[in-house]
Amino acid sequence: MRTKYKPWAKPYLVEHEEISLKDEEISNLKDFYLEIGSGKGEFLLQMSLNNPDKLFLGIEKNVTCAGFCAKKLVDNDIKNGKLIWSDAEKITPLIKKESVETIFLNFSDPWPKKRHHKRRLTSNRFLDEYLRILKINGLLIFKSDNVDLFSYSVEMLKEAGFEIIFLSHDYDGKDHFDAISEYESSFRKEGIKINKVVARKNG
Repeated sequence: MRTKYKPWAKPYLVEHEEISLKDEEISNLKDFYLEIGSGKGEFLLQMSLNNPDKLFLGIEKNVTCAGFCAKKLVDNDIKNGKLIWSDAEKITPLIKKESVETIFLNFSDPWPKKRHHKRRLTSNRFLDEYLRILKINGLLIFKSDNVDLFSYSVEMLKEAGFEIIFLSHDYDGKDHFDAISEYESSFRKEGIKINKVVARKNG
């Protein structure tokens, strides 16, 4: 489900800098919720709308997806949801230690070839950074349609020292602190089961 390039996306992102944050603003954030790989932004939008007292930051590196996401935030006049158009590897080092309440990974790229596994958002190098920026008792919530990626991710989370507090291979979508992304909506319509794990960083 690769998104077709839209030439309007980059100019739109440049025009609407108000939905983004500068590096120094990212470094000063605390007590916020982070989605890595926001896609077209439905999850980020709904979480922001449903939880107006919380701050949500999304990161998306695909310019067209970021454009769609930005448009959702602008059109709905979202103040507590921000989007960074960049690669997560460039942004997470800017985030201060133990400042993130929860990290959401929704239907991340599976990178199926073994030589590409290090690019997975649940590989060791990313998990080490998540442990740095998550608060004590902070959560990492991962959803995927890909069984291989999900199994790999659960094992990597355990190896990294996370505590698995919820795991389902047929998640019903009824968690009150959740939203359905474009990908999840499409998968559910096709009858594809959703895998979900919630892992906690302990002190």
